[in-house]
Amino acid sequence: MRIRSLFLLLFALFTCSLQAQSDLAFQPDQIRLEWELIENQHQGKSQSLSRLTLTNEGKTPVPASGWSIYFNFGRSLLNDPLVATGYEVKQISGDWFRLRPTDKFGGIAPGKSWRLDWVSTDWLVHRTDAPNGFYVVFDREPDTGYPMPAPAIKAPADARKLQRSPDDKKLPVTPADVYEQNKAVGQPDRDNICPVFPTPLKWGLLPGGISVNQNTPVWIDPAFAKEAQWLYDNWRYWLGGINIVENPPASGVALVVRKSNEPLPDEAYTLSITNERGIEIMSYSPAGAFYGMQSLASLFDPEALQQSIAEQRLPCLEMIDQPRFAYRGMHIDVARNFQPKAEILKMLDAMAMYKLNVLHFHFSDDEGWRIEIPGLPELTRVGARRGHTLKENEFLHPSYGSGPVAGQSSGSGYYTRQDFIEILEYAAARHIRVIPEIELPGHARAAIKSMDARYERLMAEGRPDEARRYLLRDPEDRSTYRSVQWYNDNVVCVALPSTFAFIDKVTDELLAMYRAANAPIETIHLGGDEVPGGVWEKSPVCRQLMKEQQMNSTDELWYFFWTKLDGMMAAKGLAVSGWEEAGLRKTQLDGEAKYIPNPDFTGKGFRMYVWNNVIGWGAEDLAYRMANAGYKVVLGPVSNLYFDMAYQKHFEEPGYYWGAYTDTDQAFSFAPFDYFKTTKTDRMGNAVTPGLFAGKDRLTDYGKGNILGIQGLIWSETLTGPEDLEYMVLPKMLGLAERAWAPAPDWESASDAAQLDQQYRASWTGFAHRVGQVELPRLDYLSGGFNYRIPTPGAVLKDGMVYANIQFPGLTLRYTTDGTEPTANSTVYNAPFKAVGKVKLRAFDRRGRGSRTVQVGN
Repeated sequence: MRIRSLFLLLFALFTCSLQAQSDLAFQPDQIRLEWELIENQHQGKSQSLSRLTLTNEGKTPVPASGWSIYFNFGRSLLNDPLVATGYEVKQISGDWFRLRPTDKFGGIAPGKSWRLDWVSTDWLVHRTDAPNGFYVVFDREPDTGYPMPAPAIKAPADARKLQRSPDDKKLPVTPADVYEQNKAVGQPDRDNICPVFPTPLKWGLLPGGISVNQNTPVWIDPAFAKEAQWLYDNWRYWLGGINIVENPPASGVALVVRKSNEPLPDEAYTLSITNERGIEIMSYSPAGAFYGMQSLASLFDPEALQQSIAEQRLPCLEMIDQPRFAYRGMHIDVARNFQPKAEILKMLDAMAMYKLNVLHFHFSDDEGWRIEIPGLPELTRVGARRGHTLKENEFLHPSYGSGPVAGQSSGSGYYTRQDFIEILEYAAARHIRVIPEIELPGHARAAIKSMDARYERLMAEGRPDEARRYLLRDPEDRSTYRSVQWYNDNVVCVALPSTFAFIDKVTDELLAMYRAANAPIETIHLGGDEVPGGVWEKSPVCRQLMKEQQMNSTDELWYFFWTKLDGMMAAKGLAVSGWEEAGLRKTQLDGEAKYIPNPDFTGKGFRMYVWNNVIGWGAEDLAYRMANAGYKVVLGPVSNLYFDMAYQKHFEEPGYYWGAYTDTDQAFSFAPFDYFKTTKTDRMGNAVTPGLFAGKDRLTDYGKGNILGIQGLIWSETLTGPEDLEYMVLPKMLGLAERAWAPAPDWESASDAAQLDQQYRASWTGFAHRVGQVELPRLDYLSGGFNYRIPTPGAVLKDGMVYANIQFPGLTLRYTTDGTEPTANSTVYNAPFKAVGKVKLRAFDRRGRGSRTVQVGN
């Protein structure tokens, strides 16, 4: 009876839904959308012209009024609102736009199209630049959005349309370009390729080798009990079983992990494999023992990560190893677009395998707040969801194509308190510290709107004091500003006591989670970047504070804020971390604004994360200036380590490119102590000459001691799920891991350009072969397999013959000659062949996943 009642209820709801859909003025899916770039450099300026076409494929007309279409677009319009014949386009907030017909619009008859042209700022170069997240809202239902089909995106037929400016020398990449680049990968010197990755401090192969299986005795010092569990679990998986013994065997082949009697540097270990004794790992610290285990794991056949193998052959060797940098990080943004807990755990597995030890967890920003905070339910009820809304008291408005329905895309989602504790536990078991980031005072819109909703709820309940307790904005503030991401309401009021009460509350709740997870924490990242001019200028609360503190300008509110935060964090035993702006002071030079390292904070233990080294922006040496001034610095330059930057300039490649294009070699070629030396081109592809860095500060020996380490960064504006995250991060992470752990390569200290080039090519060749033949196969199977990017083949047509190569030897090249797409069953490329017709090529991994197709032909 209950089942029948439930069925009738569901049927009634479904019928009502169909009836509601049928009552619409038109069906959202009867409109086909198409977007195309007309040209960059429109009218000879830094702006672009694009076109959106709406075609009515239904049997009924689209009416002349009564509806609006909303969408997201990562540019601003040259004229806002854009009013043209028949329509108006307005940027509402952030990247959220509204298109609506005007009184001169006559509707769209069946089979007819309506074309809209608009001019926007900057350039449009990649598919991910196109507008997305389209939905329609009918005037009679202003609170409901109906999703529309994604637009067809038309690639430019003329590649010259992708030129960003007259000085843009970086043309869209061709198969011939890639072929030329791949020629840098030569034949490796097999005797000098280390079998362990990342490259250890010292190593040497010994004669012979050993075999291990599930019967091999395994003994691990009780001092490393937590690390032992990781090895036990994986050894069972690799070999189908494990033979744990109570004491180290006196003779014969065994695996023994000992605690060193003498202190070793933190994270250091030795690894010895001999015919007589088998495997011995020795370390003084649990972290060192864990990294020794990771090095042992890197010697195993990648197939063991997929299914158990009966026996593993290991080379005899001796290794002494420790990391170059104590901080080896990966920054992951889950605020712009959310990633499920399972994906974060999966990324922690990859980080551990490559000996990265810090997850910089960017969980809050304008577009989302992703960790549950007890006592502040609005942070996740409102701040963790995006959907169509006119008030934002239930959720935030759509961003980055998240669509109209809250909870149905990567725009929505959060980690419960227990989820975050489990992430911390998982990370700690792999010797990865998690540094949470609370974005302040800018990039705080999700928090601000959430606390606004809390305020409204408690005011309605007649509790005004409690309503104001965590309010983040001055209701009387009339300041006008616009952030880089086009928000005018994303900066907290730094003069409100309630702002600091909020920070204190969130910090205390986060610390409670760390205690529950028994996870280490020594700093919280507090943001500090991209606060626009104009903030706080017309806030009565800020003006009153300035009067009380005898401040002369709103710039001094900035120093007040960070001084206050420093005291709050110090009282909790925490250091302050922030983006570089947090450690800068604004001054004047020859009547113009100039930013210098703020001497007030250098002695306070501030940790500055420096990203800005964009060639031509003037801050190329900022990281070195801050380190030389006494700040502890983490290097994460956009030129090499921003993994959300597209791999290459090609319309089909996803990602941003405002600061650089970053392929794996950009991370690998990063020279932390002298990145001027290995910077070859600017973001437009123009050659960089040594003269460009004339007058720039070099890193002093004192400054080198202040470089904590390096980290890769992935921002999530273009990531709509785990596959996108993995594609953009891997295999770039491997280049990061090598530079973070391995000793400084010889080319980093090369005396001249020719020597640097020769040494670098040899180093890159060994790395590329290791990646293609060992590391990518490991990633095929680790944690169920990663969706790493498979590079496109390089290919040229010479004298009627097709020549092809690949960035990472070990991947399989396949081709067709009949114009069809190559598959995992197509002909394998082993040698140049005679071109017949249209030749298409793809690279494939062991699982049969393929790269983007390239074409050469007669």
